[in-house]
Amino acid sequence: MDLDYKRIVIKIGSNVLTREDGLPDLERIAHLVTQIAEIKKQGKEVILVSSGAVASGKSVLSVSDKFDAVATRQLFASIGQVKLINTYSELFGTHDLVCAQVLVTKEDFRDRLHYLNMKNCFGILLQHQVIPVVNENDVISVTELMFTDNDELAGLIASMLNADALIVLSNVDGIYNGNPKDPGSEVIPRIDPGFNDFSAFITTQKSQFGRGGMITKSHMAHKIAQLGITVHIANGKTTDVLPRLLRQDVINTCFTPVKKASGKKRWIASSENYAKGIVQINEGARQALSSSKATSLLPVGITGISQDFKKGDIIKLVDESGVTVGLGIAEYNSDKAVELIGQKNQKALIHYDYLYLNPETY
Repeated sequence: MDLDYKRIVIKIGSNVLTREDGLPDLERIAHLVTQIAEIKKQGKEVILVSSGAVASGKSVLSVSDKFDAVATRQLFASIGQVKLINTYSELFGTHDLVCAQVLVTKEDFRDRLHYLNMKNCFGILLQHQVIPVVNENDVISVTELMFTDNDELAGLIASMLNADALIVLSNVDGIYNGNPKDPGSEVIPRIDPGFNDFSAFITTQKSQFGRGGMITKSHMAHKIAQLGITVHIANGKTTDVLPRLLRQDVINTCFTPVKKASGKKRWIASSENYAKGIVQINEGARQALSSSKATSLLPVGITGISQDFKKGDIIKLVDESGVTVGLGIAEYNSDKAVELIGQKNQKALIHYDYLYLNPETY
């Protein structure tokens, strides 16, 4: 039975799009575009998150090693974005499809209004049957402004657009229960929401051309599945991998989702970098929040507050060891919260409807 996804985010990694010499693999890109066109013509909405700009830039220009690495990356990215989007535009055009370029940075997720403006942009593109081709804007993103990698970006886009599925195409068949190079290792076909100990069997090696490794893919996939979106990790170099995956006819790892989270919770989940305050909670509060019962954060469970915040700000919750438990929207400011620390029968600081819990802490 085919998987009945209506809106799909497809992320293609740099190791899929790039040859061993670091230049773009144009045959592979053309084959993937053909597959996406096939899916699109089944009436599905497709958002493409594509790496490959830096590699495309390297195909146009050679640069001396004496230049700063960040500046060189910006140079290759700025040239390569033009080359990459033109490649996609020409290839999609052969299938009578139109694509659009959307370049984003972490700052684009910084507040609710900006977030909704970006969401509206995607909405109008999809309404007009345009395929958004999304990439990080490496031209202006450096160091602390950068996403961990395009996996993180793809997860944020899938969450923002409430996609039915996120398909991450890597250069391996999925998540293995050991080193993929060991003959005894096998792909784990399904990972349920309750599992989170990925470090037990995933190596930390990063891809040759990308910034991310399988650990970051796994944690991202687990988080997105917790928001109600199915995530598949598959091998982008497999022939017809996308239509075969939708027919359930190819090896991959599927992260099964829990129930859909609200749009507000999905935004909160993407807002950790913009939290204004830190609220420490006791073990009783941590257990209550992570139970199956819908629970708000009450002052009685708070043990400390650092950094000022206002009503409506995103605030970070940490446990007694300082580990991030979750994020939420403050119902009142930090001055009032400090006054109420430890008190019973007081108004919740974070209502359950505006609380997101980190799946890796419970």
